[in-house]
Amino acid sequence: MRMWVTGYRSYELNIYKDSDPKVEVLKSILKDAISQKIEDGLEWVLVGGQSGIEQMTVEVVCSMKKEFPELKVAMMLPYNEFETRWKPERKVAFSLLKDQVDFCATVSDKEYTSPQQLRNWQNFMLEHTEMAMIVYDPEYEGKSKYDVLAAKKYANEHEYNIINIDMDWLENGAQEFFERKNENDLQ
Repeated sequence: MRMWVTGYRSYELNIYKDSDPKVEVLKSILKDAISQKIEDGLEWVLVGGQSGIEQMTVEVVCSMKKEFPELKVAMMLPYNEFETRWKPERKVAFSLLKDQVDFCATVSDKEYTSPQQLRNWQNFMLEHTEMAMIVYDPEYEGKSKYDVLAAKKYANEHEYNIINIDMDWLENGAQEFFERKNENDLQ
């Protein structure tokens, strides 16, 4: 089984440094959700490479490989030179992540020319996965809104599952994370 994972960008989560405590919490929530899907037969996780949930997902999947060596991660970029306009430090981090994935390619071999490339990328992700896990809450809009809309439309016409990690899920996951952390600190 293949799953597309996407969600909020770092700036939409008010995360500007990898050392932000929210990163550790989000990675824990992603790991728990991905672990459940591995039990259901998950083999490939596909992401688009954006900062935030997508890049955190790459880090999480790579950290899980010792325990689940059959788990693979692919970074499918919407267009060529995807990271061109990013700050130098973000480009370096992105390059390091690209080196860790099992597969990396671009859906369009051209540099960015139009929003159609992003729609083509969404279609590619939907057509090459059986499910999507999207970290998104409609009460807190972000760019992933368009991925949610595309996935829902696709699911209406195809057998396709959508796992929506909303703010309630994130709050519960954060609470569980801190409970586990407190238990470990007491031992």
